[in-house]
Amino acid sequence: MIRRFLTLLCALPLQACVSQADEPSSDTAFERYRQTTLQLLRDTRDFQTPDHATELAWNAPQQWRPTGTLRGGILLVHGLGDSPWSFHDIGQSLADQGYLVRSVLLPGHGTRPEDMLEVPLEQWQQVVREQAAQLTREVPRIYLGGFSTGANLVLDYAYEHEEIAGLVLFSPAFRSDSEYVWLTPWISWARPWLAKPHENGRPMQTPVRYLNVPTNGFAQFHRSSLLARQRLEQAPYNKPVFVAITEHDSVLDTAFVLDTFNQRFSHPASRLLWYGSDPAPAARSPRVLVRDDHLPQLRISQFSHMGLLFSPENPLYGPQGSQRICWNGQTPQDMARCLAGEPVWYSDWGYREPGKVHARLTFNPYYPWQTQVMLEVLAADAQ
Repeated sequence: MIRRFLTLLCALPLQACVSQADEPSSDTAFERYRQTTLQLLRDTRDFQTPDHATELAWNAPQQWRPTGTLRGGILLVHGLGDSPWSFHDIGQSLADQGYLVRSVLLPGHGTRPEDMLEVPLEQWQQVVREQAAQLTREVPRIYLGGFSTGANLVLDYAYEHEEIAGLVLFSPAFRSDSEYVWLTPWISWARPWLAKPHENGRPMQTPVRYLNVPTNGFAQFHRSSLLARQRLEQAPYNKPVFVAITEHDSVLDTAFVLDTFNQRFSHPASRLLWYGSDPAPAARSPRVLVRDDHLPQLRISQFSHMGLLFSPENPLYGPQGSQRICWNGQTPQDMARCLAGEPVWYSDWGYREPGKVHARLTFNPYYPWQTQVMLEVLAADAQ
């Protein structure tokens, strides 16, 4: 079943590669890709709620049409274990300012975690190549955006394609903070799961993301990080780049990301948003903008890897949203209190503080400011 699914999903983007002369409208190719993906989701997804139609909409590739004059197009690529829902808010914010925005679904995602047991990095790269090329045929000025692993994928593509006008990178996974991630390509065949499925009652997924990922997924994440670092070592990237990271990211080596921004992203209009305490003076520059990520008035102890992407008004991930992530490295007692709906504080995975129950921070109180800075970076290319 897994092999059949992978074969079908790998072939998906090829159906979108048609010439503009064959298209009755400019976005027909993307809509074909989206509809074929939707059918595969219907056939293979492990639905988490009775509302299958809504889950399909959350996990399928999306398109946001621009408001007003077209400024350009941007393709957005999610991270490991995530889905196009990662860009629910960002996609609309960009479209409101005149951008044609599209998101993709990477193979092995959106269905069930088991479907990632054999997916190679090359299939993820193929989706990015084909959908970026399709958007390039339709819109004169193209940007790419990515979250975590998706940031590595779009960086790789941009280094080979001069037509890409700039990048938008959220929590870019240039280097993991784990000293053992390099082992995952070597052990995935013998230990397919780092965390046993359903161990201690842990759910495998939510309506919009996986909570458990096969070892192979981490192996491909590691491969994408190696590829990104190889690209960055080749030469500085001289197009405008927007980066947002948090000091307390539990996934990334954020000091490495900050240093990479200062050393390799050379355009004067590039900006890095650093959520946390002030970096060391040597790492500060006018292009690095800092905001405190300890906001007790909002019950936020620290920012998280994923929370940067979402507005507080997000219907799933905002403070009043329906998807509270209680599997956050807490004690069993604190997790039970979180699951019972008690008031919580927010943090990245694994943070603990006596007397406080922490759920994952899944929203960004600085979202309006972050969006404005992102739009200014994108506009720099058009000036």
